[in-house]
Amino acid sequence: MTDFQSLGLSDGLLSAVIDNGYDAPTPIQQKAIPLILDGRDLMGLAQTGTGKTAAFGLPLIDRLLEDAERAGPKGTRALILAPTRELVNQIAKNLISFLKHTPLRVASVVGGVSINGQIKRLSKGTDILVATPGRLLDLVDRKAVDLGTASYLVLDEADQMLDLGFIHALRRIAGLVADDRQTLLFSATMPKQINELARSYLRNPERVEVSPAGRTADKVTQSVHFMDQTEKGDFLLKKLKAEPDGLSLVFCRTKHGAERLMRKLSQAGIAAGSIHGNKSQNQRDKAIRDLREGAINVLVATDVAARGIDIPGVSHVYNFELPEVAEAYVHRIGRTARAGADGDAIALCAPEEIGLFRQIEKLIGVDIEVVSGEIPPMSAAAGRAKRGGGGGGRGGNNRGSGRPGGKKPFGKQASSGDNDNRSQAKRPRRRRQGGRRDAA
Repeated sequence: MTDFQSLGLSDGLLSAVIDNGYDAPTPIQQKAIPLILDGRDLMGLAQTGTGKTAAFGLPLIDRLLEDAERAGPKGTRALILAPTRELVNQIAKNLISFLKHTPLRVASVVGGVSINGQIKRLSKGTDILVATPGRLLDLVDRKAVDLGTASYLVLDEADQMLDLGFIHALRRIAGLVADDRQTLLFSATMPKQINELARSYLRNPERVEVSPAGRTADKVTQSVHFMDQTEKGDFLLKKLKAEPDGLSLVFCRTKHGAERLMRKLSQAGIAAGSIHGNKSQNQRDKAIRDLREGAINVLVATDVAARGIDIPGVSHVYNFELPEVAEAYVHRIGRTARAGADGDAIALCAPEEIGLFRQIEKLIGVDIEVVSGEIPPMSAAAGRAKRGGGGGGRGGNNRGSGRPGGKKPFGKQASSGDNDNRSQAKRPRRRRQGGRRDAA
């Protein structure tokens, strides 16, 4: 199947697809849309930036249009759950773009904004409700929404929802939705808990996989610079000044660290903004809008934004601090190289982060190329802290790495903390020499 018309979508919806500038379906859309139109439960495994929203949104809209029934007061016909405010808003925005010539209504509910306005909007009911689990349950407890009429349940970025501790909320919500429902689960990775979740909520699901778990986007060039933590700020500043026209995302582990870094960059003349948990929803929306519109060209973020930001033209993703969970690295760098474009993912690794770095390479199955600095020996404490964590699927691509994907980065690695120094001595890292646009 090479075009949307052959997937079975209605003529009216095909017009909306054309109006949105969609030329051809992505692999996840090709595989998922016919199955969803056929009423099957679905477990979709796909990396970020592959078009998952349209993959479930288009057939969901098509099925709702077939049924002339409307949602009653406080009711909804379809419920879509996502882990973060940014992702909820992005999904709702995409769905609304497909509904311009239909009577269907979309509502979104997230934390961080007034609940009274959301109660008012939901009082008349909505066809599609997109929500974060926590705010949705707040509305349920206030009897502001009735989920019993929802015959479609979509769990998007299910692994992230589990990481954020929403498992009990998901169980409660699933019990409130109609028993006779179609359930769609999408996840970028497939840990054991996701399989357990799928067995609990899905009925004889079709499994659709378009890339191995943990695989990074094909057109992302990945590199790492080893340095002390105190050197990172000046290094990043030099890199950003060398790419004044690019759009960059910079990821930190903590909200306080993100804010401090944003202020340092701003004081040095970089047009920067920040997005993290201490920002109000309006502030977060403004920062994302400023990046899209060019008012700033650097956005410093925590992982709360890693799966919710969809900004065309992001050329660089900087991992100023490596994430505690290896899978978050995949989602961070998935913010670049979208829609077929190239992108650079640059990691800054301090000696105390070598354990985190090892787990990232183990997950993605790629030796990330060293551009500057030397691999520091991993301390015994770091090895104990990170041993055995962060494993995942193999595969992946690292343009320009010069080494085939799938090799383990530090020798045999019977366990992630064994024989660290010996294996490093036997396999010195190749250092890339000059000529790269992301060279220091």
